[in-house]
Amino acid sequence: MNNTLTNIIRCVIALLLQIFICNYIHLFGFLTPAVYLFALFLLPAELPKSAQYLIAFAMGFVVDMFTHTLGVNAAASIILMYARPYINNLMNGRKTTEVNDRPVPANKDFRWMLGFTLLLTLIHQTAVVMLETFTFRHFGKTLLVILGDTLLTVIVILSIDYLFYSQTKRA
Repeated sequence: MNNTLTNIIRCVIALLLQIFICNYIHLFGFLTPAVYLFALFLLPAELPKSAQYLIAFAMGFVVDMFTHTLGVNAAASIILMYARPYINNLMNGRKTTEVNDRPVPANKDFRWMLGFTLLLTLIHQTAVVMLETFTFRHFGKTLLVILGDTLLTVIVILSIDYLFYSQTKRA
């Protein structure tokens, strides 16, 4: 299947999962997974930056429309896409934009996947929570929400990743 079509289908499925299922999951009353980030993680590195930012904004904006958060997810998604190449370079120890260098279990080991997903999700969730609360008044609770949302999102994304993309690792 065409790579562009695959990415479009992946983005649509991730948005549908987020809008109709994950937005209604509130563990302990405040933890909600952001499963749509998975589609952003898998966007090709060779895709032009402007297209990456546009896709991230569009996906975040659609999530914002259904959660009534007025651009919070759109802004956080753009921040995530800005940080993604730096986190990728940090995790690889070098600058890379290889075509097959996708963050999936067939290409990366579990430690790499965990670190990549954890750091990007932490950046995104910090942006979301700080833009929503816009205060440091209840910093303990805010930090708990950031860490809880990050942990829940990482568990869900890695579960999906290993469920659907766990082919044998290429040498």
